[in-house]
Amino acid sequence: MQSFLELAKARYSVRCFKSQPIKSEDLAQVLEAGCIAPTACNNQPHRIKVITATADLAKVDKCTPCRFGAPTVLLICYDRVISWERKYDGANSGEVDASIVTTHLMLAAQEVGLGTCWVMYFDPAKLAELFALSENIVPVALLPIGYPAKDAVPADLHEQRLPLNEILLK
Repeated sequence: MQSFLELAKARYSVRCFKSQPIKSEDLAQVLEAGCIAPTACNNQPHRIKVITATADLAKVDKCTPCRFGAPTVLLICYDRVISWERKYDGANSGEVDASIVTTHLMLAAQEVGLGTCWVMYFDPAKLAELFALSENIVPVALLPIGYPAKDAVPADLHEQRLPLNEILLK
């Protein structure tokens, strides 16, 4: 079994997928990881749409060029009505909550042999319209997910990280 750091280091943004459908048990395990992700005040405002139908994948393709041929896309959103707001300035936790959920989904996918790519490059208004999202549901990320193609490799910059002493504030 991999340690958390080994798992996190092994995960990379997959931009080339096999067309084979995801095993239901693998997808269920990934989605369970999203369900247990922490959220502000445990309000759990995150909402996930599993997109697998050909017609729905075509809708995704109308909103972004970044599906990379994945057979499944997870649309991660939050409900602005139930997300927590900070009393001092009204900052809404929804994007942060959805981001934490997305990170859990990515790492769980890696654990079961699936690849993902966090996509924020999409037209949110068009996505909301095509998928008939209610006004209170805010799209945060698209997560193409599937089995990596044989020629899938990390991007050139994947291994480049700032040293810890440059990240820590003094």
